[in-house]
Amino acid sequence: MAAVWHSTLNFMLGAKADGETILKGLQSIFQEQGMAESVHTWEDHAYLATYTNKNGSFTNLRICPHGLVLLDLQSYNSDIQGKEEIDNLLNKVEERMKELSQASIEQVKCLPTIVQRGAIDRYWPTPDGCLVGYDIDEVVGDGDSPYQNIKILHSKQFGNILILSGDVNVAESDLAYTWAIMDSGKEEYTGKDLLILGGRNGGKSREIVKLKPKMATMVEIDQMVVDPCKKYVHKTCCGVLGNLKGDCSQVLIEDCIPVLKRYTKEGREFDYVINDLTAVPISTSPEEDPTWEFLRLILDLSMKVFKGWEVFSTGNCVNLTEALSLYEEQLGRLYCPVEFPMEIICVPSYLELWVLYTVRKKAKL
Repeated sequence: MAAVWHSTLNFMLGAKADGETILKGLQSIFQEQGMAESVHTWEDHAYLATYTNKNGSFTNLRICPHGLVLLDLQSYNSDIQGKEEIDNLLNKVEERMKELSQASIEQVKCLPTIVQRGAIDRYWPTPDGCLVGYDIDEVVGDGDSPYQNIKILHSKQFGNILILSGDVNVAESDLAYTWAIMDSGKEEYTGKDLLILGGRNGGKSREIVKLKPKMATMVEIDQMVVDPCKKYVHKTCCGVLGNLKGDCSQVLIEDCIPVLKRYTKEGREFDYVINDLTAVPISTSPEEDPTWEFLRLILDLSMKVFKGWEVFSTGNCVNLTEALSLYEEQLGRLYCPVEFPMEIICVPSYLELWVLYTVRKKAKL
């Protein structure tokens, strides 16, 4: 599949940039590629040169007077030969810049080429606004349910990764997340009744079943998430999703809000509740983002159906301090007073540190 290759090459000079000299020195490189030149200048002696090719590729060369030189190249290619041509052009520019600037170059930085709209999408944003390039080599599955887009991509490092509507959810490598959100090794689940909200890949159910609970009930709204996870992320679910009803586990394909309301009305209670429905919203305007209202409702309903042990809840990236503070404010507004110690963990496929909360009802004095 043809794609746009986006490459950048930056230079930081130790002295003011002589824009005219640099333009003249690099001009022949672009002329050899059959590119037409268009140059713009400003009163502060900054230069912007655009080089366009008949095949649709173009290069922007920006020269800032304080010494920063930026080269931005976009090329429409569909084969390895096109990538080699880009690399060859970038190498020529770097060599010529070193000749022109002699010893005045303090830094040269060539960022990895970003391939946009290729056969495989390798780039996904993190909650705190960074762009992560994954080692994706295969699209295992891609489809849409009534609720979301569902992708399963294979990573050389992390195994199969579940991505929901552009958000990296969980990979086969992410057992650390599962253990952390269930406080594995610190809690006694044997003979206990547990409720898992969300769950997606079945990883938490699988680990809890090993500990011989009385019953672990997983509530997941989207059958079209469960089915591909059962087939392609089987390392984490290990048969739990294969049979929706087992001796000590069950999976309900339902909306958790009516389920929680039904349990509340029936007086049904659980020893533990694991809330893995959604991360803390990135938005810092609770009055404008409906996700915050949904989150508050889930937390209130969760507190009403558990016996007084603990609710484990996902958080978000550790860098989202403002959003996490807002979440803690919401916890302070629940119908009952709670305490909420947090844990910071490293989730392999997230490529960032993640905050998890344990929400406990405060003991009555």
